[in-house]
Amino acid sequence: MVFYKCAILADPEGKAWDLACKIHEKLKKKADKFELNKVRFQRFRDGEEKVKIENNVRKRVCFYIHDSNKPPLEWFTELCLVNHTLRNSSAQEVVDVLPYLKFSRQDRKDESRVPISARVVADVIEKYADRVLTLDVHNPSIQGFYNIPFDNLYSFPTVVKYLRENEPELIKNITVMSADTGGFARAKAFAQRLGTEKVVMGYKTREKPGEVASLKILGSVNGENVLLIDDILDSGNTLVSAATEARNQGAKKVYAYCTHGIFTLGTEKVESICDKVFIGDTIKRKENQIQTISFVDLFSEAIYRISKGESLSALFE
Repeated sequence: MVFYKCAILADPEGKAWDLACKIHEKLKKKADKFELNKVRFQRFRDGEEKVKIENNVRKRVCFYIHDSNKPPLEWFTELCLVNHTLRNSSAQEVVDVLPYLKFSRQDRKDESRVPISARVVADVIEKYADRVLTLDVHNPSIQGFYNIPFDNLYSFPTVVKYLRENEPELIKNITVMSADTGGFARAKAFAQRLGTEKVVMGYKTREKPGEVASLKILGSVNGENVLLIDDILDSGNTLVSAATEARNQGAKKVYAYCTHGIFTLGTEKVESICDKVFIGDTIKRKENQIQTISFVDLFSEAIYRISKGESLSALFE
């Protein structure tokens, strides 16, 4: 068998560098074949970007950890350029590690004359990359857009472990609530791992993207402690509406967990209506009142298993 070294790559000037370094430290304890490499971005005066990979990647299995904090168009452009650079530099295999897969909310044609942007991203990624590794993708069926392996990791085992170790009182007699119909399967998975059958669902209507016209709860939360589950917290309007309705229907305490905390309108609204808020570290934040759950162990184990040809599904059994 041919032995290939593996490279962990990230932008040292970006907010994903810290994540990449922590993942690399974990991997070094498992095997000595993992190198840490830097992806440099040079910007011309007109805004055009140039990519430079610092060290040799020839015959390396390259795991590029992309920065989810970057604006979507910059994120997409840099991803395209890095993938092409890796392929053109004779990388043995290119694996895009995308903690938060942007454009995944645009997974269907919901009105006339609009793109299916998630499909466009898939078409471009698979031109140069060999595999995608992401976490809690907005719609798991997006993997059908890809003709390369698409590994979607699930956050719930890590989150449940964190809550059991750090917030054991919080999860006693908890009712898990999906903020909308699309996240019910995710909420059900959380509930199963927590060992409860109490799952309810929010049902919302929108007048336009980012604005919730109304929200109702299917199920009873009267007298219950509620843990709201969602994958993306953007404006926070859906979560705030769900938490408000839960309190109106008699919920005692309302907690929230979202994997990807974008917070385009800040955190104040969410913090004011929820007793505690938890988010993942896919997008880096500094708010002291919001507890961050790390997925370094999950990503490092997934990368190690990919490099060894081992099962990823075993992580969630």
